[in-house]
Amino acid sequence: MNVKLGNRVVLSPFVSIGDNVRIGDDVVVYSGSVIGDNCELGKSTLIHANVTLYRNTIIGSSVTLHAGAVIGSDGFGYTADDKGRHIKINQIGNVVIEDNVEIGANSCVDRAATGTTLIKKGTKIDNLVQIAHNCTIGENCILVAQVGIAGSSILGNNVRIGGQAGISGHLTIGNNVEIAGGSGVIKDISDNSKVMGYPAKNIRDFLKENK
Repeated sequence: MNVKLGNRVVLSPFVSIGDNVRIGDDVVVYSGSVIGDNCELGKSTLIHANVTLYRNTIIGSSVTLHAGAVIGSDGFGYTADDKGRHIKINQIGNVVIEDNVEIGANSCVDRAATGTTLIKKGTKIDNLVQIAHNCTIGENCILVAQVGIAGSSILGNNVRIGGQAGISGHLTIGNNVEIAGGSGVIKDISDNSKVMGYPAKNIRDFLKENK
């Protein structure tokens, strides 16, 4: 198996660990979690019950993954053949989660089709959040419950997104952006903006139009 465990690692009953896994010092993994082949976990990371890390996932130090989180599942990629049948596109990338990230219960971060889906340091993600393949989430972001981010979108640093907001694919969201809960973002947003509504627009404009 070629598994390397650091000092003071705690593996609870029914944890499954694949081949070529590296686990740092002071890591705790609770019952029922699955750590796939070639995964790496940094020091002082906490994995709650029934978390799944697919192959090649890299987790930094002082990361917390809450129960039921799934990291590295296939991105949602298909193409149609001449009969209209959906043919799966292999998803061969991975997920990297940097230091001091927390991800809530039953949230999902999909592996990249190629390359890496990246969650940068200090970001906090609530329960039931979906981050699609090839996204990059910047440093110190806040994503509240039921946020959905479509594939290949990039969030800057210190972005805050309220619950049930959605971001379309292939968009760029600047630094220090605030997106109100329930908003639908369908175009790029510049730095330091505050937006609301569907389609999301400047929050002052939205409020004037909806008095």
